[in-house]
Amino acid sequence: MGLFTRNKSNSKPLIKQILELIPGSILQSSITKHKSDKFCSKYKTYDHLVSQMFGQLNKCQTLTDISTAIGVNTTFIGDLGLRQSPARSTMSDGNAKRDWRVFETLYYKLLSHYKDILLRHGKSRDIEEIKGKVVKIIDSSTISVCLSLFEWAKFRTAKGGIKIHTCLDEALMLPDLINITEASLHDKRGHPQTVFAPGTIIVEDKGYFDFSLMMQRIHAENVFVTRIKDNTVYESICEKELPVDKDQHILKDELIRLTGKKAQEVGIDQVILRRIVVYDSEKDVQIELITQNLEWAAATIAALYKARWDVEIFFKQLKQNLLVKTFTGTSENAVKSQIYIALITYLLLELIRRCIAKGAQAFSNLCEKIRFCLTYYHSLAYVCNEIKGGAVKAREKLPQTNSQKSFGFS
Repeated sequence: MGLFTRNKSNSKPLIKQILELIPGSILQSSITKHKSDKFCSKYKTYDHLVSQMFGQLNKCQTLTDISTAIGVNTTFIGDLGLRQSPARSTMSDGNAKRDWRVFETLYYKLLSHYKDILLRHGKSRDIEEIKGKVVKIIDSSTISVCLSLFEWAKFRTAKGGIKIHTCLDEALMLPDLINITEASLHDKRGHPQTVFAPGTIIVEDKGYFDFSLMMQRIHAENVFVTRIKDNTVYESICEKELPVDKDQHILKDELIRLTGKKAQEVGIDQVILRRIVVYDSEKDVQIELITQNLEWAAATIAALYKARWDVEIFFKQLKQNLLVKTFTGTSENAVKSQIYIALITYLLLELIRRCIAKGAQAFSNLCEKIRFCLTYYHSLAYVCNEIKGGAVKAREKLPQTNSQKSFGFS
């Protein structure tokens, strides 16, 4: 790949090596598109990105933490490509005034730039009937905030919240469509894109169960797999025969027609749909699924819905390892900037995990090693593959010279 050096020592700190995975041309084109450096003489977009990514990787809770940590060593400041460490007030102004869309654009450009590499080093799901198909997993995650501080993020009467609406590309295992809104916005209205290219498979939970949305996807030749709501009115047309010697978790597979008033209003009552009941042994529950695909095996439909767990894993890893639950600014612009920089950081960490880390390394373990070594001048390859848990013997001290003693080394 040519992105990583393999030796232990490096002339640049680890954080700088990670930042250099962002091609300068992509960063500059994002800056130019949104004019995010206009009227800015000191704290430019690059400085903003450096300070916030440092905060993400080092889990700095406040702007003061970021300013102090970067400013500890003047050589380190220069090696980051900064002229000075960012002041707390300067970062606060940047969060409030710099258009968050520059970081949104940067995320999508990076995803496009590294797409082929990420796919090559990603995992493949072994479902024969959908090989070569594009699978989109749609879900959202809510982050609670204080309504008195985040007045724009309305959720409930006395509670604030931010919702990250996400469309996860199943092959990439990364979001390729994101929308950040106040938590009060319903899931099915949170995605700016509701249909995709013909043949795309859309997997989602019952929060997106909507007859109009289903009809849009049928017309767009998208295949939807979602949970059916408990109060859905339908009639059974016929029950399909289940295999005798396999797929014992499939309890029922039937063709149905929706008969409720709302279904009739949008015309979906004229479409034959399929209802599949699956037994989840881990949770000891029955899951009712609905799809317009009448051909695939019921086990394929069940496996597609099970793939929805991938988006849950994504949200869990994002929240546990990066800063998207506590914010260094309270404005909508500051929050969205921080979340998109967290997503940029997540993408780069996934790139490192897939392309340089040897063996199967947990995302959280990789994040810990990088956080511990963030200011060290070790190569990414060394940090990923050579640093392990357990006791390490100290190196024997060499005899000191007079000059070393005069500088206070002991």
